[in-house]
Amino acid sequence: MDMSPAALWNSMGFVGKAVVILMVLMSIYSLWVMVERFVVFQKAKNQSLKLLGALSNLLTKADYSQAIEVTKKYKDSHLAKVIAAGLLEFEASRRDKRTTDPELAVEAARQGMDRTAMITVAELKENLGVLATIGATAPFVGLFGTVMGIIRAFEGMAKSGGGIASVSAGIAEALLTTAGGLLVAIPAVWAYNYFQNRVDRFTVEMSNSGSEMAIYFMKEVGVGNEKAVG
Repeated sequence: MDMSPAALWNSMGFVGKAVVILMVLMSIYSLWVMVERFVVFQKAKNQSLKLLGALSNLLTKADYSQAIEVTKKYKDSHLAKVIAAGLLEFEASRRDKRTTDPELAVEAARQGMDRTAMITVAELKENLGVLATIGATAPFVGLFGTVMGIIRAFEGMAKSGGGIASVSAGIAEALLTTAGGLLVAIPAVWAYNYFQNRVDRFTVEMSNSGSEMAIYFMKEVGVGNEKAVG
């Protein structure tokens, strides 16, 4: 039997071809997600490193307006989103004449950063569910093709009365779809675990940045000093 790709394709049945096409589409989609998420995560990492250096002097001077403008330049940074939310809430609460308790400004900033962090985590996880789904279902799609290939092999054996030639096409189809399912699933699972670990690291970074900003705001309004004196 000719084992070239064209010959194998021509020997496959309708169901086998449909399974192969579906797996090719799943593979292309998963590759697109991998590239897209990698680019997004690299931008977040690189811009966050630049952001921290740009903000250090501004926060020391308590120049919040300029600090907010700086965060807008690094819109792809996960830390910029969290810090900007804290600065905006803190400034808005301090300017609100109805806010007499300085702790309210700090609490508003903390809640704003927590909300933004949760939204940012959801954005970072975008399309990762696709990788998990493809990694979980691709082997079963390949298994379905395998079963159909074995059925074709037995049908060929029944019609011809036996012989390896009568079952070779069905067996080749079964093995091809099995291998295809694994080739699609394994990279998707690896990529999902890799990106999930990066999201976890980003989450820790946002949590730490939020805590540091809350402490900074408390020092600015003198909450910590008032408690210490009391």
